[in-house]
Amino acid sequence: MKSVALLILRLTVGGLLAGHGAQKLFGWGGGAGLEGTTGWLESLRLRPAKAWAHAAGWSEFGGGVLTALGFLNPIGPLAAMGSMLMATTKVHLGKPIWVTTGGAELPVTNAAALTALAIAGPGAISVDSLLGVRLPRRLGILGALAVVGVVAYAGQQELAAGTSEIAATGGEQPGDPSTEQADQPVAGTAPSVTPDQAVTTLADMDDGGDGARGDLEGMTVAAGERPAL
Repeated sequence: MKSVALLILRLTVGGLLAGHGAQKLFGWGGGAGLEGTTGWLESLRLRPAKAWAHAAGWSEFGGGVLTALGFLNPIGPLAAMGSMLMATTKVHLGKPIWVTTGGAELPVTNAAALTALAIAGPGAISVDSLLGVRLPRRLGILGALAVVGVVAYAGQQELAAGTSEIAATGGEQPGDPSTEQADQPVAGTAPSVTPDQAVTTLADMDDGGDGARGDLEGMTVAAGERPAL
């Protein structure tokens, strides 16, 4: 039963993280793709942004696939965990923990599940078990230290301050473009405009007797004014 439980956990966490990485790398599932991810990471002061975009995308995609398959454990969980820790440090640090307030609830949950898989192993229903693969324990320790080092290097400004720059100023930190949708106007609807935003005064319509015919002239837009009747 333990192996079944580990399989369910691996497929769920690993599969979703692999999909999230595919959004970053390939734009699948409505994701931003590599260019959008690069722009987002540039806004987080991760430079060279394109190299970091590749690192973020492949750590999630590759780490997620390895985790789901239960192959080369603990490399898969550790790779994916690096992306989760990076998100916590660069995007969510200094905010309340809950996802509803922009906090690190989801990355922390994923990191905890990945840590459990790295420690417990992939279980009997895995590629590692099928092939008889068992990586040395020291490799997992070195991998964990490498992940922590990279995250500390990338997030040194936030870690030194104990809070993210955006959270400290009360603004909003740009989120992961793979999980955000830009506000788009709904087709067939017109944008709402209040009278105080713009009031349009039209010239009198010139009726020459051949029907409703007029020239639109003398259009003025002035905030806070009302057209004279």
